[in-house]
Amino acid sequence: MLPIQTQSSSSLSQLHFPNPITSFSTFILLPSTPPSQPITRKRAPVTSNSIRMGVTSSSSSKWWWQRALGQRFNGEGAASFLRVAAAEPHLALPHISVPDIRSVDWPALRRLGFRGVIFDKDNTLTAPYSLALWPSLSSSLRQCRSAFPPIGIAVFSNSAGLKQYDPDGAEAEALEEAIGGIHVIRHEVKKPAGTAEDIERYFSCPASHLIMVGDRIFTDVVYGNRHGFLTILTEPLSLSEEPFIVKQVRKLERLLVNTWSRQGIQPPKHALVSEAKKCVKVSPLKD
Repeated sequence: MLPIQTQSSSSLSQLHFPNPITSFSTFILLPSTPPSQPITRKRAPVTSNSIRMGVTSSSSSKWWWQRALGQRFNGEGAASFLRVAAAEPHLALPHISVPDIRSVDWPALRRLGFRGVIFDKDNTLTAPYSLALWPSLSSSLRQCRSAFPPIGIAVFSNSAGLKQYDPDGAEAEALEEAIGGIHVIRHEVKKPAGTAEDIERYFSCPASHLIMVGDRIFTDVVYGNRHGFLTILTEPLSLSEEPFIVKQVRKLERLLVNTWSRQGIQPPKHALVSEAKKCVKVSPLKD
């Protein structure tokens, strides 16, 4: 089954990606921390009014720069990129592709037998580094919460809730408050590495009964497909906060996926979905 093509994603085949091998090599070699002495800091409580993740009144600009640089480099993501491109391209193809979550028919997915939805955070529900829900998504998120039971929705992020960047869970708590109490799963390993055990334990069901929603192909989609989730790929909400190299890697990801789709490669089969189009709204903006 090929990913659903939308008007916003169809133009990706026309993207011009200058020297992708050089750009991706730079991405792989980018250090996760700057070559300087370790920086110590005192941690202040994070509130839902924070504008950027990890920036509080006691945080220095050096710490924020160090953390932001670390979040932009995902060593496992880079290694996964190469493994998938070489031998497992089907893992990079989502079951459903949509502009954003407003295009997803949540009640239809619930009727198919799915028991829960896991959202990525940055550029899926919020702008990068933000603790505020993207305003236009509030209606769709309410519909999702209505379709699934109270504990049927959670966030699984490579920022909030990840021990490396949120060791005491303060940012996860602030995000939970900002998005109406939706639980942020705490975990220790960045997607796409690690297992699905933390997620399956929270939902008390196998990953095959869950939906993974995210904006990154070689993190969210690959992680989801590798563990048997139904995968939904969204377009990023905002690129203004992303560095140049991340934007270039996004383009390369999309170009590869479009190429593999044209070659007839399909995402992994999912037992609960025989026709993904039934789960996509025709006129999502009317909600």
